[in-house]
Amino acid sequence: MGKAKQIVKNFTKYNNLLYELVKKNIKLKYRRSYLGILWTLIEPLLTMIVLTIVFGTFFNKGTKQFPVYVLTGRLLFSFFQSATKAGLKSVSGNASMIKKVYVPKYIYVVSSVVSNFLIFLISLVVLVGVAVVLKVEPTIYLSQAWIPLIILFVMSLGTSLILATLSVFFRDVEYIWGVACMLVMYASAIFYPVEKIIKSGKGWVFNINPVYMCIANFRNSVLYGVPMNMQYCVLSAGIAVVLLVIGMVLFYKKQDDFILYL
Repeated sequence: MGKAKQIVKNFTKYNNLLYELVKKNIKLKYRRSYLGILWTLIEPLLTMIVLTIVFGTFFNKGTKQFPVYVLTGRLLFSFFQSATKAGLKSVSGNASMIKKVYVPKYIYVVSSVVSNFLIFLISLVVLVGVAVVLKVEPTIYLSQAWIPLIILFVMSLGTSLILATLSVFFRDVEYIWGVACMLVMYASAIFYPVEKIIKSGKGWVFNINPVYMCIANFRNSVLYGVPMNMQYCVLSAGIAVVLLVIGMVLFYKKQDDFILYL
């Protein structure tokens, strides 16, 4: 309990620094772009158009809401990918600051994930616009859409803490994680329907992928207007909490050694 209180106390003490780091991360992401943060809206829209044109030919089957299907998967996976990749580099990338000034090192990881989450929330404006244009009818289950988003945020934070710790000691983690993200993407049904995969007996791929579980439940709430898959909800939430606990413990135990390897 004492350690938990100390963590909360430190987090409160350095909340202004967290705010500044989040603001800095967002500015750096778009510092040399003429359109700036507008790319948060333009990039997923252009990607959706390309994926719809390419894969819609094979999988669309006449449904006008296929772009929303693609966009929901694309936005959620992109947040997970960008947040974890930024979190992975957050400690090693701030080596000079860590050597000069003492602040809780987890602040750098948290700021990376939070800044990407804020960018993701802004990009949801595109999803709303596309859904309105394609006449996706909102239902009462839309109120559940925030649940898979919070689960995905916790999952990204836990994964980032683990990756940030490992990357200090093993720089190859960055390249390994790039390949792992590619595997997760193809197993997340971003641009293809899952029915044929499930019928072929290979649906187990989705049942072990917590990122897909969040995407599926988000689609249920936003696109299909049906209740969330509670099995997916409980399982993905459990995995997210386990990852967060592992990440916190690993980061806490190894953080004093960071200075020797940065």
